[in-house]
Amino acid sequence: MKVVVVGATGLIGSRTVARLRDHGVQVAEASRSAGVDVSTGEGLDQALRGAEIVVDVTDAPSREERVSTKFFIASTNNLLKAAAAAGVEHYVALSVVGADRVSSGYFRAKAAQESLARHAPVPYSLVRATAFFESVEATTLTGIRPDGVRVPPLVLRPVATDDVATAVAHTAVGLPRFGVLEVAGPEELRLVDAAAELLDVRGLPGPVIADARAHFFGAVLPERALLPTADARLGHHRFTDWLKSHRSSSQRGAADRDPHRSPSDAQAPSLRQES
Repeated sequence: MKVVVVGATGLIGSRTVARLRDHGVQVAEASRSAGVDVSTGEGLDQALRGAEIVVDVTDAPSREERVSTKFFIASTNNLLKAAAAAGVEHYVALSVVGADRVSSGYFRAKAAQESLARHAPVPYSLVRATAFFESVEATTLTGIRPDGVRVPPLVLRPVATDDVATAVAHTAVGLPRFGVLEVAGPEELRLVDAAAELLDVRGLPGPVIADARAHFFGAVLPERALLPTADARLGHHRFTDWLKSHRSSSQRGAADRDPHRSPSDAQAPSLRQES
């Protein structure tokens, strides 16, 4: 079994490659650095030669609807055309929870990608993930304003990238679903609470303000629009644990930078959950 992971050097791609190799799968990595450009199709025919399975974890250069839609239509068309020519037996694409019900922003771009997969001759599986922990972090930091941090009033099940990569890898080595698997985090969180915890860990000021006009992935969303279905596969990693690991890393970095700091000085107060 030969699996080609397209977007192999990215956040999910590198983890997916590792999970597949853990299972003894022969993996070929396709990325820009390896001379493969899905936007133009350059290098795809050679990269997919002899492949039985293609995993598409590429991402658009922007969450803006026009840019992301243009990217996914071009790249998915190129990839599926090359996959069909190579006799690929299973195409697996990473998508997002909400692609089937949110008709704006990045979600519309992902819906376009999903539609192309459904209508291609290559057997397919779609893995829809909820927001990554890193997406919660990015939304929080880009929401910083003079009066506080403004984030949309969403309820989410944020998920660890390791859990997403595991789900993608398991899907790739299984039979094509001709449908969707959703993967989500183990806990429901209000984005305002998650943002407050993150600011506390980063030592940044608040307050966190729920702003119904704030965008998430280029769209204004109802509160529960991004929750997964009841049969979603739930990951094992919790957001608070991810934050703790971030705090530990930042403390180690700070201690390394200041040779006069004692170990006790590096201990920070416990995480605060704001409401």
